[in-house]
Amino acid sequence: MPLDETIQTDGPRLDGAAWWRTAVIYQVYPRSFADSNGDGIGDLPGITSRLSALADLGVDAVWLSPFFTSPQKDAGYDVADYCDVDPLFGTLDDFDALRRRATELGLRVIVDLVPNHSSDAHEWFQRALAAGPGSPERARYLFRDGQGENGELPPNNWQSVFGGAAWSRVTEKDGTPGQWYLHLFDSSQPDFDWENPEVRDQFLDVLRFWLDRGVDGFRIDVAHGLIKKDGLPDYTPPKDAGSMGGGLAEDQTPPYWAQDGVHDIYRSWRALLETYPGDRILVAEAWVEPLSKLSNWVRPDEMHQAFNFSYLESGWSAPSIKGVIDSSLEVFDSVDAPSTWVLSNHDVVRHASRLALTADNAQGAGIGPKSSGLPDTAVGLARARAATAVMLALPGSAYIYQGEELGLPEAIDLPDEARQDPTWFRTAGERYGRDGCRVPLPWEAASPAFGFNTTGESWLPQPEAWAPYARDAQEGDTGSTLELYRLALALRHEFALGSGTVEWLSGYGPDVVAFRNGQITVIANTGTVPVELPVADELLATVELEGAALPADATVWLRVS
Repeated sequence: MPLDETIQTDGPRLDGAAWWRTAVIYQVYPRSFADSNGDGIGDLPGITSRLSALADLGVDAVWLSPFFTSPQKDAGYDVADYCDVDPLFGTLDDFDALRRRATELGLRVIVDLVPNHSSDAHEWFQRALAAGPGSPERARYLFRDGQGENGELPPNNWQSVFGGAAWSRVTEKDGTPGQWYLHLFDSSQPDFDWENPEVRDQFLDVLRFWLDRGVDGFRIDVAHGLIKKDGLPDYTPPKDAGSMGGGLAEDQTPPYWAQDGVHDIYRSWRALLETYPGDRILVAEAWVEPLSKLSNWVRPDEMHQAFNFSYLESGWSAPSIKGVIDSSLEVFDSVDAPSTWVLSNHDVVRHASRLALTADNAQGAGIGPKSSGLPDTAVGLARARAATAVMLALPGSAYIYQGEELGLPEAIDLPDEARQDPTWFRTAGERYGRDGCRVPLPWEAASPAFGFNTTGESWLPQPEAWAPYARDAQEGDTGSTLELYRLALALRHEFALGSGTVEWLSGYGPDVVAFRNGQITVIANTGTVPVELPVADELLATVELEGAALPADATVWLRVS
């Protein structure tokens, strides 16, 4: 495509350098956003047709989860061709049309890159199977001989994030049992060997391909997982550790997460992006704790942002929220990176349900009809609205997951036969997985599939009770969650909250989050006792206030005279 196509920066939100320091970025999960051809699966033309709704919402950029060629065994996170669009979602021309439309609307476009592993359908892996042990083709992946007298045991004891062993054994061309390959996720997702220069060169080419098509950045899937410890030693994680590496102390580093060697990779990527105009960015999905360790991913010559999963997992508790805000601002400021804030994404229970759970819920485990501690819908929505109002008042960059602006809860009662997440199958139904947060969006209350398409088809069934959550049912209703998001985003922009500072306010109890950012005072009540409010102009409230008191599970923005 012509070079001038890649550097357009016109539009209401595309001016200024370092836009990513304060941006609100909206995650689109393509198969569940909008379906243009009625097959029940969302696609790129569908996204393009609905982009104006996102511009109207007031976000700055759109992050697209994978739409590349894939067998779809893990909803596109198993990539067979990194430089093409899966026919399920459209064509490269469709992507170009989407990107152009986004630019017209003042929206930047970020695409999802999956470098830790490919699909087993990727031509490189197919060549590796055909070439045999010791070949250059196998050296692109982590093939190893097994243990035991006849190699019948896996090379080590590592477990897959999706459950079960992280190794699968291949059958060689002569029909005999052969080597094992590593897959930290599903067996259809073999891990690359990032010590191999061929792998590094391939992904630099992939970055160039999409940068030349005008993308504004990349969200890097499993950004902490590319390098494995030499020798691939056995490792048994603590019982309370998250499957992706969260919940660990600073001195606890699994041999397959957060190895120092990843930083050289991202320095080379950052250097490449710096050769392109328009302030392109890298965003790390790195489940790394504590935050002081995560800050290594966003040093000035590496990533621009890293998802703040410590904030996502903080729960509806004032001490926890204040603690993670303080820690985040301190550690990210120390490396001149913006703090990021996120409450939901395609891998976790939606926060309109999660914040009202009364039992532990491991990341990626999901919830279903037989789960313990299921949420009260009203309590969950109230807390979600209040938590979002805190998040959008914070300095830095914030992420919104599609549907949260509608107040969507987790879809809990999906039939077993409808579930598609690999976690459900690899744990024999012990863990429900992530399908509940991925159900297609409701756009129009009275339309087939709630306006997701015109045929009524839907790859995951939409709950019948979702009609009141539909976008058209909420538009113009000042008490709706949609209008709350619109107002919060407009005020965030008007008062430049993204580039502000947090000044904690004293005089409130332990269950209250109270701070000032510029002209805005934010007060959130995570407790059960109403909180007396100062005399001020009310700019936003997540509930209708009666008198001068803030009830439980509510947040207010005030401008004090």
